Amino acid sequence: MKEFEISVPIGKELGRDQMTAAAARALGVPVSKVARCRILKRSVDARGEILYRYRVEAYAAGEQFSEYSVGEYQDVSSCEPVIIIGAGPAGMFAALKLLTRGFKPVILERGKDVHKRKLDIAALSRRGEVNEDSNYCFGEGGAGTFSDGKLYTRSSKRGDIREVLYQLVSFGADPDILVDAHPHIGSDRLPAIVENIRKCIEEHGGEYHFGARVTDIVKGRNGKFSISASDGSVWESGNVILATGHSARDIYEMFDRKGWAIEPKGFALGVRVEHPQSVINRIQYHGKYQPYMPVAEYSFVTQVNGRGVFSFCMCPGGILVPSATGPGEVVLNGMSNSVRNSRWANAGVVVSVEPEDVPEYARSGALSLLNFQRDIERKMFGFTGSLQAPAQRMMDFCRQTLSSSLPQTSYHPGAVSAPLHQLLPESIALRLKYAFPEIGNRKMKGYYTNEALLLGVESRTSSPVRIPRDPETLEHPSLPGLYPCGEGAGYSGGIVSSALDGINCASRIG
Repeated sequence: MKEFEISVPIGKELGRDQMTAAAARALGVPVSKVARCRILKRSVDARGEILYRYRVEAYAAGEQFSEYSVGEYQDVSSCEPVIIIGAGPAGMFAALKLLTRGFKPVILERGKDVHKRKLDIAALSRRGEVNEDSNYCFGEGGAGTFSDGKLYTRSSKRGDIREVLYQLVSFGADPDILVDAHPHIGSDRLPAIVENIRKCIEEHGGEYHFGARVTDIVKGRNGKFSISASDGSVWESGNVILATGHSARDIYEMFDRKGWAIEPKGFALGVRVEHPQSVINRIQYHGKYQPYMPVAEYSFVTQVNGRGVFSFCMCPGGILVPSATGPGEVVLNGMSNSVRNSRWANAGVVVSVEPEDVPEYARSGALSLLNFQRDIERKMFGFTGSLQAPAQRMMDFCRQTLSSSLPQTSYHPGAVSAPLHQLLPESIALRLKYAFPEIGNRKMKGYYTNEALLLGVESRTSSPVRIPRDPETLEHPSLPGLYPCGEGAGYSGGIVSSALDGINCASRIG
């Protein structure tokens, strides 16, 4: 077996004959002796001529190769139940793993199924009506369902990402996610995939219960957990996977009231930055962009006064959406469909925040950064009095002047000209003020422009709380049988890493 690279200009296909000939050269055998070759990775190279670069795996005749398999799902109708709190990526993939191990997953989800959830999301975007249990963060599939569906994690430290990607393909995702360097699914395709996962779990004996927000968790003397839900149901199991997502503030507050161990966790806060997609295409393709090319993405990270400033959740050809989970909050996030065809590009540009950065919240203990996060979201709402976002042109923000006009935005509730340089915490605003010109001058010529709009606030980058767990068993240190999992527990960030964490937690149950 050999791995090799081959490049073709964007707009042209890598032909089977071309790939086989290259494989023969790499293996040092005639073309007739190439038994198999497959693409492992595809990426865009825009440094000179715009190319697709492929990494290919090739086998000569007689060499052994095997297909990847995630294992067989079992009928678990009469098997021991495991309660999973949350139907996001961590919860769904924990459930799928349990099917292969002979346990019955019982999923409690505070929100609605993907179809009913769409109605609440429409009411949120069009009329500003926030359903605290069904929104862009809560509901079947979690926050990832109505997003770009980015699958960028390539770290092997958490586990074999093929277990996630291959299952997503089997449930309806484009097979290109198996090879693309920056794979994504798209908000138009994710709901059907999420529904297919549910159907598979139910067909094999698992259960879903929507509208079942967990209101209490009690550890009984028999060693089992009693889980009470908002629909009046009570569930009992010796094993519980807690996969609630990063916005389940009521769960953190429950842990705090009960005296169960939790701790503050650094997160990042800043703004959503929206450019015309044409500007980003021009920058990243050095003026060579053509309509048949993929729309351009970007990412960057820099250090300003001892804290990281970085782009987050970049959505090319995307739109901005309201991600509030309660009344009186303004929170923004980005999403895009599978073809990424909107006129805008957006990304969070955020600053790392650690507990020591907000000493005035120290009295809140483990909830210090959560309360800081919530207060900033409420401050943004207080300025506009609605889900409209306080906004400022990029150069005006850095010059600390109010924008006399705002460019068009994809954010449906709308934007209001605001002094974001004053509304944001000073430590955040000053770092952003330094970072934007630096990025525009050193890394992305043309990024620093008044065509770009900053909107506040991007604050749900990750959980501001960590629920501790034993590094080997993955159980809470004082609650054996409870497995804090995914983004909500502070152990992942994004669809793939959350799914892997769910798989890991499910694998420890036995």
